[in-house]
Amino acid sequence: MTQSKGIWRNTLVLLMGGGLAFWATSIAISLLPIAAEYRVTRWSAQTVWIGSLPAGMIIGFLVSFSLLRFFDKIPTKNPILKSVILSFIALVIATILIEAPASFTTSDVLYYFLFGTMLNVPRFLFVGIVIGILYKRLYKGSDPAVVAPKSAQVDS
Repeated sequence: MTQSKGIWRNTLVLLMGGGLAFWATSIAISLLPIAAEYRVTRWSAQTVWIGSLPAGMIIGFLVSFSLLRFFDKIPTKNPILKSVILSFIALVIATILIEAPASFTTSDVLYYFLFGTMLNVPRFLFVGIVIGILYKRLYKGSDPAVVAPKSAQVDS
């Protein structure tokens, strides 16, 4: 039972960092002049500022839990690279499920699809980097390949 609590506590720590990174990156991107046209066509600044926090928490949870649960199955040894790989998988899924359908509501579908995807890449990249860095801090001084699978085991 304590191992189960450990994975949830660590997931919470990682998801908070990843969610806040997503939120901060979203705000920074929304303030750029290049995003002004996209903001006018697709989203308001308030929607981005408020809506990106819960979205970031969901993405942070998925990446964090997957990192902790499947750490030894991801093909690299660096936890930062592992979490970036997971965040880019989340980017592909979000692009297919959210960005593609939303682009069909605009007059220039391909332009807004590519532009929206381009704006999402830094968000998801920073989520992966922050979660990987926090993971390294959580397991400082221990071999992450050994610690993660043991912490992910759940008593049945």
